[in-house]
Amino acid sequence: MSTSPRSTSSSKRSKNSASSAIAAGLGRLVVLLVLAALVPGFPTAAAPALEEAVRELETAYRRVVDLRATFQQAAFNRTLNQTLEARGTLYLKKPGKLRWEYQTPVPQEVVSDGTRLWVYTPELKQVNVTDAPQALAGPAGSFLAGLGQVREHFQARFLNPAQPTDSEGLFVLDLAPKTPQPLVARLILSVDPATWLVRKAVLYDAQGNTVTVRFLEVAVNSGLADTLFTFVPPPGVAVVPTPGMRP
Repeated sequence: MSTSPRSTSSSKRSKNSASSAIAAGLGRLVVLLVLAALVPGFPTAAAPALEEAVRELETAYRRVVDLRATFQQAAFNRTLNQTLEARGTLYLKKPGKLRWEYQTPVPQEVVSDGTRLWVYTPELKQVNVTDAPQALAGPAGSFLAGLGQVREHFQARFLNPAQPTDSEGLFVLDLAPKTPQPLVARLILSVDPATWLVRKAVLYDAQGNTVTVRFLEVAVNSGLADTLFTFVPPPGVAVVPTPGMRP
């Protein structure tokens, strides 16, 4: 059966729109790049005080050097009242190294070695290159580092002080950066009390947009190679550098 030009054009516009939506969300995603997760565990017998919960969270994240996980993501755009869902695999390593491989809705790779940031869309045969945001290497933006220093960089409280845990038995922390940031106005973390690692994160920016990420099938400190966090363009792929990049 043949496909009409109008149908083909509509399909291309839909795919390009999905690609653009993912790329538009990268600014918010970049501050979530090193959020860790865990395999399910058993809850503790007694609920800790806020100070103890934050201290245990910091201790757990100081031990994390790298991780691999599959993820489910939902990015909500408040202006458009639209949610874009995505799935894929991520690789994270201190300091500020990341690789997000999206399988849906459009195949895409976001890679950084802490110096450069590559956004590769196979469908467009194009990779955009820019300087990695400085926040990636800093505690406020790199959460493998930042969640090891919560009290220094965030105001923390339980989302519901009267009931610190949710229906799954996870402690829910509400973090606000001490230094205001347009991309990180608020961060809500659901933390497993057995390992004190994050299983779900909800990021709010200053405009009220949100990114929700759930982490699955996690492997921590498996010795990820640094070469995983550099990008070599495949043959025939156009490289588009951002004007004004640092040498």
